[in-house]
Amino acid sequence: MRDLKNIIEFEDLLQDTHNDLVRQAKSEGKLALGYTCYFMPEVLLNLPGCFSVRLRAPRSAAPDMASYYMSNRTCMYGRALMERAMEGGFNFLDAQLATETCTVTCRFQEHLQMMPELIDNPDFFCEFTDVPFKKNENSIVHYKDQLQAHVLDVLHDKLGVDTSDDAIRKAIEEQNEINRVVREIGEYRKLDNPTITGFEFSLCQLVALACPHYLILPMLKETLEDLKTRKPDPNPNYRIKVVLAGSENDDPYFVQLIEQCGALVVADRYCYGSLPGRGEDIVIKDGETPLEAVARHYLVTSQCTRFMEQHIMRERKEYLANLVKEYKADGIIIEQMKFCEYWSYERLIDTFVLRRDYGIPVCSIEKEYTNTAIGQLRTRFQAFIESVELKNLQGAQGGVS
Repeated sequence: MRDLKNIIEFEDLLQDTHNDLVRQAKSEGKLALGYTCYFMPEVLLNLPGCFSVRLRAPRSAAPDMASYYMSNRTCMYGRALMERAMEGGFNFLDAQLATETCTVTCRFQEHLQMMPELIDNPDFFCEFTDVPFKKNENSIVHYKDQLQAHVLDVLHDKLGVDTSDDAIRKAIEEQNEINRVVREIGEYRKLDNPTITGFEFSLCQLVALACPHYLILPMLKETLEDLKTRKPDPNPNYRIKVVLAGSENDDPYFVQLIEQCGALVVADRYCYGSLPGRGEDIVIKDGETPLEAVARHYLVTSQCTRFMEQHIMRERKEYLANLVKEYKADGIIIEQMKFCEYWSYERLIDTFVLRRDYGIPVCSIEKEYTNTAIGQLRTRFQAFIESVELKNLQGAQGGVS
């Protein structure tokens, strides 16, 4: 297939967190607000005069300095962020809006809070929001109150940001617009012969998280328009289709590695992926304030493994199984960042339940933040692809599936 419009520019933008569009927005006087988790609502960080940046540490090497502070037996994602901060890579930030969710990213953000000198900005601050472990009405109220106290009030009092209901409504409209564009781009992955690869889509999704919305949205719209006339390869080079699920993954080259082995990634249910985050619009129901709608939306739609009630865990398995059907996938690859506490449990349970209860082939792997074991991963992926092909062949011949 021919190159999609802007796709090379997207790849370039993702080489650095402090990319050209972030620099442009800063030069225009906008406030850069960092975050690391879905539970810090992206929409609230794009109020007037602000833009959100979901933190990444592309092209990371061994996080030696960060390991001194955080131990080498913790998730490398958190250590890579800490290392990048110590290198000065996040000096453009005006604030970091943190959440009490992922353990190691919390430790990274606690260091930002306790060591503000890490960010070369005298006005920089880091603020934490508590996130509930359940999805009931009381939890929504608590979450809303936390967002009011630790996001809206702080942004208003410290940075002079307009946090009125009208401003939040406008931010919701803009958030729904970027969600819609990314969602429509992702719909082309559902075709029998998709006209976009998983690698290309991951670039689109990541730039929507890592770049100012008002600057990246026109480029994403151009990509969507170009995609409408893109023709698929008559002889596609993939052998199976897979859903990629798991923990934090902001590396498009990990997706590319899977596809180079012969598995087209058609759905992305992992942290920093588009599902479920881009899948639904934020809707303000009758009688709700805009903030109440935001709190309800982000808490209820989340598929995070922090929620450990049995019925919620079962819903997550069913969600993955439904993605396999919706995107016409042949199997699932479940990845877990090494030392990730939540996903170490979830990966094991997913692998067992999805095979036993839904008959879905599963490839279960543990990985680091950077692709340092490409040869081993390639071997695992190739073996999985061959096993799925054999299963499909046996099924087509009426054998045991």
